[in-house]
Amino acid sequence: MSTSKLYLKTEKYLGEFVYGGIDGCVTTFAVVAGSVGANLDSSIIIILGFANLLADGFAMSIGAYLSSKTEKDNALKHAKTKNIQLEIDENFNPIAKGVVTYLSFLTIGIFPLLAYVIDFIQPISGNVFMCSSLATGVGFVIVGSLKSYINHKAIWKGITETLILGTLAALVSYYVGDWIEGLIS
Repeated sequence: MSTSKLYLKTEKYLGEFVYGGIDGCVTTFAVVAGSVGANLDSSIIIILGFANLLADGFAMSIGAYLSSKTEKDNALKHAKTKNIQLEIDENFNPIAKGVVTYLSFLTIGIFPLLAYVIDFIQPISGNVFMCSSLATGVGFVIVGSLKSYINHKAIWKGITETLILGTLAALVSYYVGDWIEGLIS
């Protein structure tokens, strides 16, 4: 397969990669930040984080698959109803969309948990939550720069946009966890 064909095939799934990666990073960090805000133990953060990572990522991949399949089936139905020839991209694969979403969710979504896993294996002398926050930022930078690179946009814009939106989601989850912990205590 030529480089240009591989590039176009990869580009076709960029949306799923960005969607899965951002959601994986944000939702996993939301679990971490909410748990820290609620003063939960690190072992609980690891358990909740991995449960979220695997289950939510799988649910998102199922959603991406079903959504793509529904779009394809709907286009075919309308084409038959109107008696028109519809050209569907032969490379359009709902299963591939689901797989890309899941792999991206797992790959980027693990970043917020890395500091806690490392701390569990070999205690970190610094603030584990700050290390997790920085690792989450790295995940956002990877997705933002890849998105910008493939779309030929300024990389700093993609990174900035991703970091700002991710930070807002993290702040919401931290303060919600803190607020709810205060209500319960």
